This record gives sequence, structure tokens and C-alpha cells, in this order.
Amino acid sequence: MSVIGALISVILHLDKYLNVMIQNYGIWTYAVIFLIIFCETGLVVTPFLPGDSILFAAGALASTGSLEILILFIAFYLAAVIGDTVNYHIGKKIGTKILEKEDIKYINKEYLNKAHRFYKKHGSMTIVVGRFIPIIRTFVPFVAGIGKMGYSKFITYNMLGGFLWVTLFLGGGYFFGNLPFIKQHFSYVLIAIIIISLIPGVVTFIGEKRNENNNSGDMINIEP
Repeated sequence: MSVIGALISVILHLDKYLNVMIQNYGIWTYAVIFLIIFCETGLVVTPFLPGDSILFAAGALASTGSLEILILFIAFYLAAVIGDTVNYHIGKKIGTKILEKEDIKYINKEYLNKAHRFYKKHGSMTIVVGRFIPIIRTFVPFVAGIGKMGYSKFITYNMLGGFLWVTLFLGGGYFFGNLPFIKQHFSYVLIAIIIISLIPGVVTFIGEKRNENNNSGDMINIEP
């Protein structure tokens, strides 16, 4: 099985993998899922890690008593906020130097450009809106750091976006994930979550294509 195939299998069967993790690692499961969300939001080289789906799956397991919902919320929220904060400071410190390179190893430069154009459309609210879009979510704080967005403004939107994101998906899993229909079709539900999460990004991509000639020369320059 290829790496991509293995990753897809893990994402679509997160409930089973989390159950195995709980059985093998017990309380350390919280640390593992903290690291997954931290890396998914905090490192531009790991945008492929599960975000929305792991929140929902963990919430579903919490509804069965396998995990504590309050501890999950705290772990996920801290991971999301700290991850974005680290990503912001990385972008602020070395982001410009990275962009100056024509070929950036392990980083898709086009994703950075998309995140920048997303900023131009939504302004500071991108920190909140971007939370709900896979891939874009990982690059948003990095671009904010490059553009030297004021930290006080960034952290305010960061905390708000993190709260809404974790509450929606973790709460959704907790309140609906244990329903008989959802349990019987859990993999399909995760697929639906991923597809719905991607819709805003697809709409943005189509809009970018229509204005590609106008945007092709834009430079990242976020107002503080």
C-alpha cells in the first residue's frame, strides 16, 4: 500500500485507529492527538494530517466514554491555538527568506499564494474562516507572519477561530457520532466531512482561475 493510500485508510477509519491507540497508550492518547493537531496547524510541511475528521472521530469516541470530552476540548483547543501561533512566528522570522527561493523543498509555494489571495478577499477574518478549510488552514498563520500582521490582532482571531473550529467538529462528533446511523456509516460520514470542508477551497480556486492574470504578480503584503 502506498503512503497516500495508507493515509487515506487511517483518515477513513479514525474511530478504529483511535480505539487501538486508547487500548495501547491509554492517557497518552491525548498527547498523541494533541501533537497531530499541533503539527497540522503549526507546520507548513504537514498540511496532509487529519484535522476536521480527527476532531469528529474523537468526539464520537468521547460520547461512548472512551475519552473525556473536556480533556479533549482543552487538548485540541490548545493544540490549535499554539500551533497557529508557532506557525505565525515561523512565517514572521524566516518566511520571507523561504519565499525568495524558487524551489522550496517540502513546501508547496502555490498553497502559500492561495493563502495570500484568500487573505486579500477576507482580511483578518481569514484567520477564522481559514480554520475550516483543509490545506489553507495550515498556511494561513504562516502567511500572516510573513505579512507582519499585528500579533495582538492575530492572536484574537486565532483564539476565536480555534474555539469555533474545535467546538463545531468535536461537539458534532460528541452529539451525533454515536447515533446508530452515523456509527454504521462512519467512514462515509468522514468522507462527507472532508468533502464539505473542501467546498470553500474549491470555490476560491475557481475564483482564482478566473482572475489568474490579475493575481499572478501579487506579493504577500498583509497590513498589520
